[in-house]
Amino acid sequence: MTEKASLDPVDWHILSVLQDDASITNKALAERVGLPTSSCHERVRRLRATGVISGVKAVVDPAALGRGLQAFIAVRLRLHRRELAEVFVAAALALPETLSVYNVSGPEDYFLHVAVTDSAHLQRIIVDHLATRPEVAHAQTHLIFDRPLTATVRPVPS
Repeated sequence: MTEKASLDPVDWHILSVLQDDASITNKALAERVGLPTSSCHERVRRLRATGVISGVKAVVDPAALGRGLQAFIAVRLRLHRRELAEVFVAAALALPETLSVYNVSGPEDYFLHVAVTDSAHLQRIIVDHLATRPEVAHAQTHLIFDRPLTATVRPVPS
């Protein structure tokens, strides 16, 4: 288990700005949060070193690349054995349509978030890549109609 990081309001302000635009320069970030550039750089370095900032990525819109249909596919495995789960996750992550894989509690074992071109493409993923897997007992699709918010982590009042 990861130890909880202790963050002050300035750290939270830095995180808020970086979650909106991680390409901001250190100088611009320092100006936005009211710190000298060296202090701001040191805080960002510490946030990375402690794992609070775990990476920086470009957010790509699947629709702009022709994959405008997104879905969650709920998958139930036949057996709950670690080696079967690992095989399934590796196969799911190998699909270029997979955006993320979640191991969940409840009647299903995994949710796959996929982005595809159309319903026929989605059907091929289910029929050719999921239903044929020996470790998969059941798959149920949930289309995503709208994604109004991509969440960021914000401070929770004490």
